[in-house]
Amino acid sequence: MPTTSAPSLRRRIAGWTLTVAAVLLAGPAAIAAFLLTAASGASIPLAMAAGLTATALCGLALTGVGARLAFRRRRLATLLTTGLLVGAVALTSALTIFRPLGVRPMPLPPQATRYWKLPTGSRIAYTRTPGRGHRHAAPVVRLHGGPGTPGAGPDDLDRELAGHGFDVYTYDQLGAGRSQRLADPTGYTVARQVADLEAIRRQLGAPKLILVGSSWGATLAACYMAAHPGHVAKAVFTSPGALWAPEWEKAGEGDIWDRLTPQQRTRMDRLEASPRLIAWSVLMDIDPRAAHALVPDREIDPLFDELLSTVESAATCHPDRALHEASSRSGFYANQLTSDDALNVADPRPALRGVRVPALVLRGECDYKRPEIAREYRDTIPGATLLQIPDAGHVIEAEQPALYRTSVTAFLTDRPLPRVQQAPQKSGSPTSRIFRQYQK
Repeated sequence: MPTTSAPSLRRRIAGWTLTVAAVLLAGPAAIAAFLLTAASGASIPLAMAAGLTATALCGLALTGVGARLAFRRRRLATLLTTGLLVGAVALTSALTIFRPLGVRPMPLPPQATRYWKLPTGSRIAYTRTPGRGHRHAAPVVRLHGGPGTPGAGPDDLDRELAGHGFDVYTYDQLGAGRSQRLADPTGYTVARQVADLEAIRRQLGAPKLILVGSSWGATLAACYMAAHPGHVAKAVFTSPGALWAPEWEKAGEGDIWDRLTPQQRTRMDRLEASPRLIAWSVLMDIDPRAAHALVPDREIDPLFDELLSTVESAATCHPDRALHEASSRSGFYANQLTSDDALNVADPRPALRGVRVPALVLRGECDYKRPEIAREYRDTIPGATLLQIPDAGHVIEAEQPALYRTSVTAFLTDRPLPRVQQAPQKSGSPTSRIFRQYQK
């Protein structure tokens, strides 16, 4: 009875081992080649071709040697195994990385949208609520939060201010809502948003603007005021974000994600559980332009809308209660890239300490943002007033709409503010200690 010699058996084991190694390494080789090629600025189809080429080379190299050791028909075995590997990688990629996220965009609410074509190159969507009766010289410009998360156009505050003679302009910042998306997402910067706002002022022909900013919109208003102090008549900072983001990079501004209910966390995990998003997130860290090419605005923005609608109630005093706040199309890349850029901007506080502009800061008593952030606005801008709004979180206008409108309208019309708790003035506040800690 014929037997297999020991050397022959060892050769076959080595050949099969190399073939198995080719199977195991084909995927990682394809992923590495895909990511490196995409990060170099190549198109996504070219990056995919590079991934498949890496798979083929891996298969030819390892199975070629393995076939010599384990198979009689070496060439056929090598070509067949390599072809199967390339096909498997291509099929797996089509079903995972290149499979659309499948989130349908929410319908945009109806509104009378107009557009500005600004000299900055931005095409900005806006609505105008004209003032009635005695007209004020300075128009009100509303600045939404996010970055990249606009509301649904004119609201009750716009209409109330218009009734007091203010022209009110509500616009979608670059990269959000109905406004233009950039082909290169790295163009979303704080400086670009400030430049757009100054171009809007010039477009309106207004010597000064009244700025009403919420969350990130308050940060944008402060940055604009530091750069153009002579062009601001009054400013309202609602639930403000960090005045200067680098100061809070280590300590954290306060995180909405810490307030999620178990149901919200489960929903978020389900929305994010996609191999396509995993590949995309890696590319975001390497080169946002490559990530944008893989998952464009039309695909990521609807997913961002779903995530925001899932967690929006966590921004209130009652995270377990549903919050139905009207909103427009969110802009994910504007959100991420502008937020990243905010960590590299110059400190606006030295300029703001010399600004003489009437300012009102509104903060909900259970805002997830640290209270020191709102106090910093008050302590930095000379003469600023800070009002603490009871039974409200980060979205004061949704939780205490009447008190919000009354407070803003009273401030802009030079009437007494509502009698609510005012945060006491303190020079040695925790804010000051944090300043010293992060200025070292």
